[in-house]
Amino acid sequence: MHYRPLGRTGLFVSELCFGAMTFGGEGFWKAIGQQGQAEADKLVGRCLDAGINFFDTANVYSNGLSEELLGKALAPKRSQVVLATKVRGRMGPGMNEVGLSRYHILDSVHASLKRLGTDHIDLLQIHGYDVATPLDETLRALDDLVREGKVRYLGASNLAAWQLMKALGLSDSRNQSRFESLQAYYSIAGRDLEREVVPLLKDQNVGLMVWSPLAGGFLSGKFRRDSQGPEGSRRAAFDFPPVDRERAYNAIDVMDVIAKEQNATVARVALAWLLHQPHVTTVILGAKTEAQLEDNLAASELRLTPAQLEKLDAVSKLPPEYPGWMVERQNADRFPPTR
Repeated sequence: MHYRPLGRTGLFVSELCFGAMTFGGEGFWKAIGQQGQAEADKLVGRCLDAGINFFDTANVYSNGLSEELLGKALAPKRSQVVLATKVRGRMGPGMNEVGLSRYHILDSVHASLKRLGTDHIDLLQIHGYDVATPLDETLRALDDLVREGKVRYLGASNLAAWQLMKALGLSDSRNQSRFESLQAYYSIAGRDLEREVVPLLKDQNVGLMVWSPLAGGFLSGKFRRDSQGPEGSRRAAFDFPPVDRERAYNAIDVMDVIAKEQNATVARVALAWLLHQPHVTTVILGAKTEAQLEDNLAASELRLTPAQLEKLDAVSKLPPEYPGWMVERQNADRFPPTR
């Protein structure tokens, strides 16, 4: 296993992170996964054996059950791992049981600590933007949690570039703890992040945690133009995240060739492509079975050749979009040629 710093911090995390969204299977989350404690213990144990030290969940996953299962599975090794969870989602029927108000953040974190069976959260992430709460209220509440020792680092998820930059600016101007990571959807079938967010992450030295690296299973190798995938697959019950299927099929065609060259699977190639992107800190795995997990873990050791990377980039690159093409054109002559 390889390790990378989380943004500008001194915290090193494994380049593969295990996501516990499949734990629990309550309500809405049943279509995503239904792992109980025994399965959770096995998957987490295998991850620990493989050198993974980074585990991610959220309070909304299975109404808190995911946190409970993950906390119990990690209990024997709690001091050796980086544990991340999230806050924002609705946790009850009440008017204030959702969002990023000080009220909901503090209540949610206290509940998460109890479910996780720990006295601190290593990385607390806001699970999205809250248009109803002033951003400075959210940031002050998060900073207070860091100062109290209940949270060690802060992160965000699913923010637009302007929202993240606004938050960073406010935190820096007030000497508050800032967001050190962004958890976002990114895959070879969905590279939209590269337009505005990735340049921001590079400029501000913010780490990138990738969720749904296989596009909700679409890049697992089970979906082809002539096959809509097996019955009971996650995509059949939960068609998310959205993908441009024709572009994705084109990428799968190329990955299929490379997988044969590398004696690997399409899924492993898709994960390896992400690990070759310099702006990626960690890729979150959502394996439901031990067989899936083993294949995903092998992506850490898969080295794609420059020629293979070039083919993958060519088939999946984003179409030109303004102002990107204008910025590139205007800056083409700003650096002297090198020998």
